[in-house]
Amino acid sequence: METPSCPYHDPFKKARQENGAMETEVAGEKLALILGHKGVRTAARDHETFSSDAPFRVPIPSEEDARSVRQLPIETNPPEHKEYRAIVEPFFRRPLQKEYIARIEALIDELVDQGVQQESVEIVSEFALPLQSRALTYLLDVPENEADIWVGWGVHVFRDGNSNDSQKGKALDNYLHEQLDLAEQNPGDDFFSALTKAKYQGQPLTRDQMLGFANLTFAGGRDTVIHSISSTIAYLSEHPEALVALRENPKLVITATEELMRYISPITQIGRVCPVATDVHGVQVEADSRVALNWASANFDETVFDSPEEVRLDRKPNPHIAFGNGTHNCLGAIHARLIIRSLLKKLSKLKSITQLSAERSIEKEVDYERALGFKNLTVTLDQ
Repeated sequence: METPSCPYHDPFKKARQENGAMETEVAGEKLALILGHKGVRTAARDHETFSSDAPFRVPIPSEEDARSVRQLPIETNPPEHKEYRAIVEPFFRRPLQKEYIARIEALIDELVDQGVQQESVEIVSEFALPLQSRALTYLLDVPENEADIWVGWGVHVFRDGNSNDSQKGKALDNYLHEQLDLAEQNPGDDFFSALTKAKYQGQPLTRDQMLGFANLTFAGGRDTVIHSISSTIAYLSEHPEALVALRENPKLVITATEELMRYISPITQIGRVCPVATDVHGVQVEADSRVALNWASANFDETVFDSPEEVRLDRKPNPHIAFGNGTHNCLGAIHARLIIRSLLKKLSKLKSITQLSAERSIEKEVDYERALGFKNLTVTLDQ
C-alpha cells in the first residue's frame, strides 16, 4: 500500500546504506548510532560490549536530571535482569487473558463511540492520552479513576518538548511514594502492593528498587503508546482503502498491527554504554561512552524489508524490532499490541476517518529530524 513520502520518516537511510552507523550529536552528547537491522540486533544481545548497567543513561536523551532512581529492570544486565524482570512480569502478561482483552476492547469501543457522537475529536489529548492512562489502570490493577491524575501529566512524564523537566520528575516521584506508602499500610493485589511484597535475591525490595520498577512502568510506555495510537489513526485517515481492507478481512488486523508498529517505530533509539573503547562500524567509541541502538532505522533496513517505505498490512514475515530485541525486549509489548490490535478492529467498522488538522511531533537533532507521532491531530469519525 503506497505511503506518501515523509521527509522525517527515515532520516538515517543514507548513513545506514553507506556505513551501518553514524556519529552525531543528540541532546548535546556525541553518540555513535548503530543503524542496520543486523547490527542493532547483534548489539542488543551483547551486554558485555554494549551494557545496560548504566543508571539514567539507557534512555536518549539521558535522564540524570529527570529522575532519582535506576529504572528496573531495563537498566541492568543479565543475569540480574532476569530476576528483576520476573518480579513484575506477571502484571505485564495479563493482556493475554480473555477477560483483560475484553476489557480493553470495551474501553476502545466506549472512546470511539464517544468520538463518533462529536463533530470532531482531538486524538492526542481527548482520545490517546485517556486511552493509554485508563488501560494502564487495568494493567496495574488499580482503581480506574487514578487515570484522571495521570492524564494531567501530559504525553511525557519527564519532558516538556525536547527537554527534561525536573519538576515533572519530582511530581512522579511524589506520587509513587504516596502509592507505595498506601500499599504498605493496606496491601492488596495491585502493582504497588506486589512491589512491597516482592523480594530480590531473598531480600525485600528497597524503596529505591520499588521506585525503579514503578518509574519505568509510568515513563517507559507512555509517550510511545500515545504516539502509536495517534499515528495509527492518522494513517487510516490518509488511507481509507486500509479501513476497507481491514473490514473485509478481519484476520488482517494481526499482521497490520505488526506492520504499523514497524512503520511508526514510536521510539527512535535507546542507549548502551561501552565499558571499554570499542569500534562501532568504524566509529571509535571511548570507554564509558554511549552508543545508540536505532530501532527506527533498523525497521527500514531495505536488506531485510522489501520496500520498507510502503505499509503492507499483510507483510509477513515481519522481523521488526519496534519493541526492542533480545533480553531487554519491551515488557509492555503484549499490552501495546493489544491496544493497537483492538483499535484497528474497532476503527475498521467505521465508514470513514477524516483528518481536519494535524501538527506532527518532530524529534529535532543536529543531523536529523524524525517524526514521532503528533502534537495534535483532529479528525471526524463517521459511522
